[in-house]
Amino acid sequence: MNVPNELRYSKDHEWVRADEARVVVGLTDFAQSNLGDVVFVQAPDVGSTVAAGDSFSEVESTKSVSDVYAPVSGEVVEVNDRLEAEPELVNADCYGEGWICVIALSDPNELDALLDADGYRTLVGD
Repeated sequence: MNVPNELRYSKDHEWVRADEARVVVGLTDFAQSNLGDVVFVQAPDVGSTVAAGDSFSEVESTKSVSDVYAPVSGEVVEVNDRLEAEPELVNADCYGEGWICVIALSDPNELDALLDADGYRTLVGD
C-alpha cells in the first residue's frame, strides 16, 4: 500500500497535501483499493464552507457509495473537474491526478490533528 511520507491523513482515509494556507484533498490508496472501481465522484461546490469531519463529497464505485469527509475546515476554492469525465483517476492516481478538491484553511492548527504517514500505516495495519 502506498502511503507517501509528505502527506497528512485523516482517520476517514482522506489525504491532505498542505501548501501554506491551502490543502489539496483526496482519497488514500487504502480507500480507493477498498472501494473498487470508482465510477462517479460528486465533488463539493466551489465556494462552499466545510467543517472538519463533515461529509462533503460522495464517491460511487462498482461496490458501493461512500461519503468523503472533510479532513480540515475551510472554504472549497477548487475542485478537480477532470473527475466528472474521468472518475477512474481516483483509482489510477489517487495521490496525483485523482485529487478531489482544494480547501483554503480556516484554522491551520487543524493540520496537527491529522495523522502522519506512520500513524496512518498503523491505523490501516500496514
